[in-house]
Amino acid sequence: MTIGAPPRHRWRRYKTARGGDPVKRFIDGLTETETIELAAAMKDVETNGLAAARHLRGDIYEIRASGNRRTLRVLFASEGRRIFLALEGFAKKTQKTPPSKIKVAENRLKDWRTRAAP
Repeated sequence: MTIGAPPRHRWRRYKTARGGDPVKRFIDGLTETETIELAAAMKDVETNGLAAARHLRGDIYEIRASGNRRTLRVLFASEGRRIFLALEGFAKKTQKTPPSKIKVAENRLKDWRTRAAP
């Protein structure tokens, strides 16, 4: 690590109380090209922080990547100083992020924080 370099973040995925992994399930359904594009977008946020993402509301941010005739999105939150928590992944063809997807991300973040609390 270079002195003066910004702290490096790492990604974690939200998991349900029963061990479900909705973001992994989304990523597993992508084509190889889409997976590469999404990984590059996530790496950009990992390296450059929240400035490389789009703020949606509250603690929820969004990454966008180009897919096969659709836009790939991952909604996430910054947890602590070094963690980006991926909460929801989906693909769509329109610009606007559905409020229902933002609500899912908010509910998952609340659940994660509740279960992580001592």
